[in-house]
Amino acid sequence: MAQIHSNMSNVLQRNNNIDNVENELCEIKQVWSHNLEAEFRTIRNLVPNFRFIAMETTFPGFVARPIGEFRSTSEYKYQVLQCNVNLLKIMQLGLTFFDENGEKPTGQYSTWQFNFKFDLCKDMYAQDAIDLLLESGVKFSKHNEIGIDVDDFVELFISSGMVLCDNVQWISFDCSSNFGYLLKIITATNLPHEDEHFFELLRIYFPTFYDIKHLTLSCKNLKQSLREVAEQLHLTSSGAQCHAGSNSSLAGSVFFKIREEFFDGD
Repeated sequence: MAQIHSNMSNVLQRNNNIDNVENELCEIKQVWSHNLEAEFRTIRNLVPNFRFIAMETTFPGFVARPIGEFRSTSEYKYQVLQCNVNLLKIMQLGLTFFDENGEKPTGQYSTWQFNFKFDLCKDMYAQDAIDLLLESGVKFSKHNEIGIDVDDFVELFISSGMVLCDNVQWISFDCSSNFGYLLKIITATNLPHEDEHFFELLRIYFPTFYDIKHLTLSCKNLKQSLREVAEQLHLTSSGAQCHAGSNSSLAGSVFFKIREEFFDGD
C-alpha cells in the first residue's frame, strides 16, 4: 500500500485535468449513483426484446500471482483470477443490448456504463492499470464522490430480468474476469477456491453465455485481443479502449460479425 499513497497526489492531479471521453455523444449512457434507478427502469423495458447482452468490465489491474504447484495451466489461470478478483473492486460495467439479428435499439441508448465507487486512497490497484485509465479519461474523483454502491446495483440487477434467465444470452470477450467480478458482487462473497465451483455459480446466474475469445479459436487467422479482432473484421469503436461501455458495444458487434462470417449466422 506504500506505493499507492506515495503516488496519490500525482494521480489525483492528473485525474482532475482529464475529461471523460465516454459521453452521451458516443451513444453510451453514463450511470452514477444519482441515476441508477431510472436507468434500470429503462433497461427492464428493453430486455424482453433485446436478449443478447454484451458485457465488459473495467477493473484496477492485477496485483497478485499465486505460488505453489498447479495441476494444469487452466488451474493456475483460475487461481490468478480468483486471488485478484477477491482483492480488488470492480470499477465499471458496460452493457450493450442487441436483438437476435444483432440490431441495437433505435431512438434510444443501447449501451450503459455503470461507474462504481472507487477510492484511490483506500482501494487496492496496480499502478500500470491506473495510468492507462487516467490516459483514457477516467475521472477517479467522480468515482469516489458519486460512484455506485455495489449493494444498490445488485439489488436492481437481480430484479432486472437479466440474470437467472435461460432466454437471456450473454456475450463477453475472455469472460472469466468479467463474470468473476459480477459473481463476486452478486453473491457478496469471494470467488470459490476451485474453478468447478466457479462455473457452477456462473451457470446458475448466467445460464447462457458466449466467450468471443473461445469462438476465435475456431476461426482461421483471427487474433487474440478484442481490438485486434475488431480491426480484422473492419469494425470500429466509438469510445475509449479502457472503458467498459465502449468495449461492451464493440464485443457485441464482433460477436455478431463472427457469427455471420464464420458460423453462417447460427
